Parts: sequence; C-alpha cells; structure tokens
Amino acid sequence: MFKPLPLFIGFRYTRAKRRNHFISFISLTSILGIALGVTALITVLSVMNGFEKELRSRMLGMTAHVVISTMDNSWGNWQTLKHNLSSYPEIIGIAPFIQGQAMLTHGKSVQGSLLQGIDPILEPQISQVQSKLVAGNLDNLKTGEFGIILGNELARSLGVDLGDKVAVVVPQSSVTPVGLLPRMKQMTVQGIFSVGMHEYDSSLVLLHVEDAAKLLRLPSGHVHGLNLKLNDLFKAQSFAQQLRSDLPLGLHAYDWTYRHANFFKAVRMEKTVMFVILTLIVAVAAFNIVSTLIMMVTDKQSDIAILRTLGATPRTIMGIFMVQGVLIGTLGTLIGVIGGISLALNIQVLIPAIENFLGIQFLPADVYYISDLPSDLRWLDVYKITALSLILSLVATIYPAWRASRTQPAEALRYE
Repeated sequence: MFKPLPLFIGFRYTRAKRRNHFISFISLTSILGIALGVTALITVLSVMNGFEKELRSRMLGMTAHVVISTMDNSWGNWQTLKHNLSSYPEIIGIAPFIQGQAMLTHGKSVQGSLLQGIDPILEPQISQVQSKLVAGNLDNLKTGEFGIILGNELARSLGVDLGDKVAVVVPQSSVTPVGLLPRMKQMTVQGIFSVGMHEYDSSLVLLHVEDAAKLLRLPSGHVHGLNLKLNDLFKAQSFAQQLRSDLPLGLHAYDWTYRHANFFKAVRMEKTVMFVILTLIVAVAAFNIVSTLIMMVTDKQSDIAILRTLGATPRTIMGIFMVQGVLIGTLGTLIGVIGGISLALNIQVLIPAIENFLGIQFLPADVYYISDLPSDLRWLDVYKITALSLILSLVATIYPAWRASRTQPAEALRYE
C-alpha cells in the first residue's frame, strides 16, 4: 500500500508519546484555541444574523417593500395605476397611504407622532398591523368616525386606552375669529398595536385614509402614494429601478433598502468588525502552531539529521512538519465547527436554561425589544470560517517546516 513518506512520518510523530510534555501542552492549547475561536465565530455571527433577520422582519412588518410617491402634494388618479400594477407578477399587495406630522394631546400629556392614513381593507396586504394589534381591530377604522390606532408606547405615554378621546393637532391652520389656529380634531382610540420597535410603537398613529385626507385638507379620493409588497423583498431594489422607467411623469419609486439604508449599513458594519475581532482569536491560536513546531523541530534535530543522511530531501522534511501543523489546525477547526453549529442551533434553548439556573435575565423584556437570542445559522458563513481557519493553520506551519528543512546533518549530529 502506497504511503507518502512525509504523511507517514508526520502522522507517526503526532501519535507518538513525546519526551517533552510541554510541546504536547502547547499543541493541546493550539487545538483548543482554534476550536474556541471557530466556535465563537460561528455562534456570534449566527446570533447577529438572527438579530438582523428579526429586526428586518419587525421593520418590514409595518412598512412596504416599495413605495410609489408623487412629487406633488396629492395624487388623485391612483386607482388607474393600481389597476396597471396588478399585472406585475412580483407584486402581491397594493395599498394607498397618506402621511403627515401631528401632535397628540390627552389631559396634560403631549406627544409628537407620525400620522398614516390607511385603507383598512387593503392594508393587511402590505403590513402585519392586524396581527400586531394587542387591543381593538383594524375594521374599527371607519370613514367619517375619526378613529385611530396607536402604538403601545405612545398610548402609555398619553395614558389612554380603548375608547378614550385624543386631541390630534396638525400643522395646517384654520381661520377663526381670533386669527389663525392649528387644526385640531378629537379622535377616538380604536386599537393599540405592539411591533416591538421603538420607531413605530412610540410615534405611529393609524387612521382611515379618508379621515386623514379631511384632516390634512386633501381633495376627496386623493392620497400621497401607494405601498407595494413583493413576493421577494430582496429583489425590491432592482424592481424599484425597473418600475421607475414605467411610471408616469411626476411619480417616484424607492425601496425599503433606501428608506432604512443607514440602519442596515450599521448592522453590516458591526458584523464585519465582530468578524475581524473574533478572527484574531483564531489567528492567535493558529500561530501557536509556530511555537509548537519550532520546539518540535528543536526536539527532533537528530531524527531530521538521520532522515537527511538516509536520502530524505529538504522538501520531504518540510512536508513532515507541515503535516503535523495542518493536523493540529484541522482537528481544532473540526471541533470548533461541530461546537459552533451545535451551539448556534440550540442557543435559544441553552440561554433560557442558563438564565433559569443563574436566576438572571441577560436581555430583560422591559429594556430590550428582543428579549431572547435569535439565531440564524448560515452555511456560507460556516464554509468561510472553516476555510479561513484552515488557511491560517497552513500559513502558520510554513516557517517552522522551512526551518526544519534547512537543518544540516553534520551540525545536528555533532554532539550525538
């Protein structure tokens, strides 16, 4: 059976009991260090992917994938475009909207808010607001009754509940005998929702699109734009670019990546920085292999000299020690990959168990919007981390193996 000499001797050296136990200890720490670094990389990236996925789900649960808006103050013939857009197979939902700023007052409480007029029938095609309601119903928004649905944080700040009256003040002014005064309308709280994101729960106010038009003095039937939901949210950017060329003059289309660009750039930057920081752990552990092999080379000087006198080439000697270094790196990487995948897949079970055992909560629900640790294991990340660890391990073996190949038999055997 054919066995390459470097591979055979390299495995033999690895399995043999070493005279120098310190070398064995350094080898073990190198394996454990690489395993720990790989496990941390896979787990942390999976958790960050989980957070990004959860936040994106909550964010896009209340907003459209693509928005068509008018450059004018209002848009009257939106029904025609809505009918034309229905022919696009990528679009699975269309709903009109009206947006404006307002100030809500109740008793002595005053809060700024974002008004959004919606069609209660069409809105469930676009957002998850119906499923996010903790009180009331979307059907309670009826034209002419001036009902509103608030985020739970906004309702708590105002101290209101279902059926309470809230004064809504908008920037548009009304002419009165005493001069110009801001427009104000008493509205009834018909529902409360909880998305789990401060941006929506503390400021968003929903009302019927017809009531919003009256409040903001838009002509009857006019809206500010259309919200679109696509069958694939990741194609929103390319679809918005395609849609711009098909839209009539005066209309503009933009996607969710444009509206939340800064947020997702920040998340991507955090993932990149975390990847670099944790990669240093793997690098430090991998370069412990250098110390291990250099000590191994010193310990095996006489063996190297004998092999050279028997005809082994410098390339063969170099291969022997590279096999040892790669074996340490491969073993550490394999243990780390198994540990990282296991931890990433079970972290949502392990963390609550640890919290119950220690009697603490790492992410209190009253402080953080996401009180558990979501995990999204992506195999592409696992492949990248595995390849990176193996490459670092291979690079770490080059210098010690090269140094071993430069050993001169006469010098090594002089005092033997």
